[in-house]
Amino acid sequence: MLAAVASLPEYYLTPEEYLARERKAGSKSEYIDGVMYAMSGASEPHNVIAGNLIGELYIQLRSADCRVYPSDMKVRVPDSTRFFYPDVSVVCGKPKFADDRKDVILNPVLIVEVLSDSTAAIDRGKKFQAYQEIESLAEYVLVSQDEHLVEHFVRQSASWLYTKDRPAEASLNLPSLNISIKLEDIYRYAL
Repeated sequence: MLAAVASLPEYYLTPEEYLARERKAGSKSEYIDGVMYAMSGASEPHNVIAGNLIGELYIQLRSADCRVYPSDMKVRVPDSTRFFYPDVSVVCGKPKFADDRKDVILNPVLIVEVLSDSTAAIDRGKKFQAYQEIESLAEYVLVSQDEHLVEHFVRQSASWLYTKDRPAEASLNLPSLNISIKLEDIYRYAL
């Protein structure tokens, strides 16, 4: 989760300076246009939802050539001035990394963010705008941690198709992965 910063720092970091600091840090920070933003801890429902999604994705994709990553894997936007820690990301085929450290992926097919009151605007705004620059990204999913509500964006050449699923009996269909996940499985033990 991205925490708001009260004031701008006196200087900006290059992407290389950010990565050097981040790799030594004891906590996570995202990087947007030269500024590091500390991430706060996540709530119990947030962690349960993310864990459920990782489990469901792993089970359904284990025979595919896809890897499911938790929130410790950074994603870099192509212009190199933005690095994020999505709650869940999936890479199909050979993963592309920013360097030999293999802690920054460049080619996610799916990104999932679990929303909270403090992150919803950023996840819907700056992050989604940045994520759209990733050529490989086919789907972006926003999952509410407070109610059965999943918002789903699917890339349609130059635009994004938006759908919203609410009832617990509904399913999240992920056409780029050729799988479907029931909302009741996403929210099990979370609400």
